[in-house]
Amino acid sequence: MSVDIINMEDRGEAEVVQLYLQDVESSAERPLKELKGFNKIFLQPKERKSFQFTLTEQDLSFFDEKSMIWKSEPGTFKVLIGNSSRSIFQQAEFEYIE
Repeated sequence: MSVDIINMEDRGEAEVVQLYLQDVESSAERPLKELKGFNKIFLQPKERKSFQFTLTEQDLSFFDEKSMIWKSEPGTFKVLIGNSSRSIFQQAEFEYIE
């Protein structure tokens, strides 16, 4: 997933952009938002930067306490982008198929 960040201020600023995943249909209890990546960038006034986050199957996995293994399941996932878990400014959904 790629995201554009724009500094609308009149001075340079650092920003931390965070990527969270939400497993919409998990068979196990999982957190509502799982932090899977972050990037700290510095932007000059009015500057725009674009960067990408890459997700792997490991990012979709959870530890199954019954079978004592890491596993991933097919289903719907939400990708949430923000500067904190409480401040999400972009989101998308995708279907994971094994």
